[in-house]
Amino acid sequence: MSARELVVLGTASQVPTRHRNHNGYLLRWDGEGILFDPGEGTQRQMLRAGVAAHDLNRICVTHFHGDHSLGLAGVIQRINLDRVPHEITAHYPRSGQRFFERLRYATAYRETVALTEAPVDTDGPLARTPAYTLDARRLSHPVESYGYRLTEPDGRRMLPERLAAHGIKGPDVGRIQREGSLNGVRLDEVSEARRGQRFAFVMDTRLCAGVHALAEGCDLLVIESTFLDEDETLAADHGHLTAGQAARAARDAGVRHLVLTHFSQRYPDPGEFERQARAAGYAGELTVARDLTRVPVPKRR
Repeated sequence: MSARELVVLGTASQVPTRHRNHNGYLLRWDGEGILFDPGEGTQRQMLRAGVAAHDLNRICVTHFHGDHSLGLAGVIQRINLDRVPHEITAHYPRSGQRFFERLRYATAYRETVALTEAPVDTDGPLARTPAYTLDARRLSHPVESYGYRLTEPDGRRMLPERLAAHGIKGPDVGRIQREGSLNGVRLDEVSEARRGQRFAFVMDTRLCAGVHALAEGCDLLVIESTFLDEDETLAADHGHLTAGQAARAARDAGVRHLVLTHFSQRYPDPGEFERQARAAGYAGELTVARDLTRVPVPKRR
């Protein structure tokens, strides 16, 4: 299993279908698990996908429409039932605080886990860890909505031939990485810059500045494409994107792997989303998400 991968738990918009559960997406990132938009049925989909409550470290809710949040009650109660031993942090729009509290305490149960509430009310960083920075950006939807972006810190890639030329091997490789120089040899003489990986999660929104900021330079972009291009007016009226709009945003942002999801039940042929994305000029890796799909984060260049 990849150390960095997206597990798709559900892909339906508004209502589930026989083949699509409500939304739910788990990002595995170096031993951490970030659950995005747990809609109704997420707990069961986690079971089907082999995802345990113990795998969760953060929950990120973009907005409080039911298909993106009704699963919170069951997920939070399962976290407590399983006595997850570590802290879990929940991010969500502050304007939806009352909805979060209602879902968190929808029924009686025994709280056993430290669930930290960290609501979002502005663009910017939400958390910094050694492995990533988590940011939020405001989107354009009839209710307040935020997208999320995870950015790995930039690092260095060691160059074996240069290390060998300077006689650096074994434990000394670690020393020069930690200390920046060794016996007069600088780290930049035996390594090159390695850009950190980037992931973004963009749900219900019209095209807006937030979409472009979140998508910029992403290795993996998960983005809603509720409608096909012929229904662009309907998409704008309801605060959504079309397949072509999502693909053009990804193309212009230099996205390496595009994941389209959140599909309206009105379209019987999922292949049409891929055809329209390609027609819009997106040439990178492309996944039209299906429930229980696993998508690895692309390897570094």
